[in-house]
Amino acid sequence: MKQFIKTGVLAALVAFLTFSFTTNTDKKTVKTDESKVVWKGYKVTGSHEGTIAIQSGELHFNDEVLTGGSFVMDMSTINSTDLQGEYKDKLDGHLKSDDFFGVAKFPTAKMVFTKVKATGKNSYKVTADLTIKGKTAPVVVNLSVYGSKATATLKVDRTKYDVRYGSTSFFDNLQDKAIYDEFDLVADLVF
Repeated sequence: MKQFIKTGVLAALVAFLTFSFTTNTDKKTVKTDESKVVWKGYKVTGSHEGTIAIQSGELHFNDEVLTGGSFVMDMSTINSTDLQGEYKDKLDGHLKSDDFFGVAKFPTAKMVFTKVKATGKNSYKVTADLTIKGKTAPVVVNLSVYGSKATATLKVDRTKYDVRYGSTSFFDNLQDKAIYDEFDLVADLVF
């Protein structure tokens, strides 16, 4: 009888602890056909911009408050939107080459949220691990959520991911061919 009581008490305790620490985490799947990433890179003589498709992703909420998430970018889709014809084709090919993102060897890039802090109603400061070309480094993301859409903005230092082409951090005498190390990403995530 003592064993039965001990087993019953233990089962009740496990059930209580499980119930007490269960959260209302709601995972929202990113709708990849409605979501995209816009990039903008800067050089001494101007800038270029374009898009990258999102392959997959999810955002985690607890009682409608963002608590985590991740998304994967399909780097084979990186392209420029500010050029046309031959110049667009050359830039798009160069971005996919080993000089930049090496998409044949590294077809995806990934961002995983590691810390989420609310900074106001519907706005968050997110620390995330960004992986590009197999290298991972932390980034800070400003993220806002409105309804079923989230917008994440961040600056990325490409040199942390071995994207060195045209960088004055690695090459001298580039003059007007220099490309700045930081570029902007804006991710529009629909869920």
